[in-house]
Amino acid sequence: QAHLVESGGGLVQPGGSLRLSCAASGRTFGNYGMGWFRQAPGKERELIANIWWSTGSSHYADSVKGRFTISRDNGKNTVYLQMNSLKPEDTAIYYCAGTIAGRTWESGDWGQGIQVTVSS
Repeated sequence: QAHLVESGGGLVQPGGSLRLSCAASGRTFGNYGMGWFRQAPGKERELIANIWWSTGSSHYADSVKGRFTISRDNGKNTVYLQMNSLKPEDTAIYYCAGTIAGRTWESGDWGQGIQVTVSS
């Protein structure tokens, strides 16, 4: 089981940028995918971006496509979420998650979550 730790959240004005980091440890990552989820108050948790460790293949939810970029640093076992052109509706708790290919996210590894607030 991997240990995931998020960092980089905080308060930012609309139109601003933040970069979230997720440091992973405790397993090998050859057939492993990592994703960023978010959950706003009163809303369901949603997968907004994911990346496969071995290939770098990534996917995005329509709500963030063109504004957010997910990337990985194999040497640091870290996944990043660069968030640009932030909107108030991006306000949520953001979670890093990881799973082995073929398994569900829910059965995988999760970070503790980090708050992102977009407000003037």
